[in-house]
Amino acid sequence: MKLSETLEDAFNAQITLEFQASLVYRQLAIELELMDLSGISTWFRHQADEEILHAHKFIDHVSDRDNHPRIGAVAAPAAQVGSVLDAFQAALAHEQKVSESIRNLYRLAESEGDLDSRPLLNWFLEEQIEEEATVSEIVGRVKMINEDGPGLLRLDEELGLRPAPAPAETR
Repeated sequence: MKLSETLEDAFNAQITLEFQASLVYRQLAIELELMDLSGISTWFRHQADEEILHAHKFIDHVSDRDNHPRIGAVAAPAAQVGSVLDAFQAALAHEQKVSESIRNLYRLAESEGDLDSRPLLNWFLEEQIEEEATVSEIVGRVKMINEDGPGLLRLDEELGLRPAPAPAETR
């Protein structure tokens, strides 16, 4: 079943937002690398890669529905940060923005009776709960550390162990 023009536009906006999220995370990775926290920088790079996989899930859905996926304009992220806490708070704010966008996309699909989008959107609703919980937990830990050097270095080491997302997750 082909997506309505309204849903196609909304899915394309989500595709653009996922690419924007990737760029936000890439910029945060740069910022943390400049702070000599290569492990946290790696965590942000892996998160950026995961956002690309998310964009591809939406692209595949739009294409599979015989519509035309399009990437809109993506502004360069203004994510210069002064601390690890700033970086993770920026990440959490962006995840919350993405979550709300997905909820709105779900609402729109429901209002149009588009049952075929439910599996994908249900997956993303669950994914966003996990994303927000993960980043929120890290924010809490960073607050607990309170810019303590040894604590930050331990967190840096731990977050640097995050494995890269598997490319096979695109479908």
